[in-house]
This record gives sequence, C-alpha cells and structure tokens, in this order.
Amino acid sequence: MSTTDTRSPQNVTTTATTFSSTTDLTSALIRAAIAHGEHENRTGAADPNWPNWYAAYMVAEQAGTEPPL
Repeated sequence: MSTTDTRSPQNVTTTATTFSSTTDLTSALIRAAIAHGEHENRTGAADPNWPNWYAAYMVAEQAGTEPPL
C-alpha cells in the first residue's frame, strides 16, 4: 500500500534559509556579528557557541521571527 502526499505547495512550511548572492550572505553575516556583539555586551561574557548563535540569528531574521537573546 502506498501513500500519496496530496498537500498543495501553498501548505508547505519551510525553514530553509537561502541567500541569493555572496553579497547578501556577507551582509547577513555582518548584521549577525553586530547583533552578536550586542548580545555579548548584554551577557558580559564571550560566547563560545557563537556559530550556533549566528545561525539562529540569521534563520530568525529571514523567517521574520524573534532572534535569539
């Protein structure tokens, strides 16, 4: 017995983060770096998990959701 996925494309939710150019990616990284500096100032400590923070920030920014604190 096989199952067919009958969802229409409009009902598909994606969390993919894409950039149309290296310039767009560079700009996103710069924004993340600035925001991360503010994050470290708030916490008063260096963040050894900065790659995870950057990734969460960039995905949230593209999705239009709240960035990490």
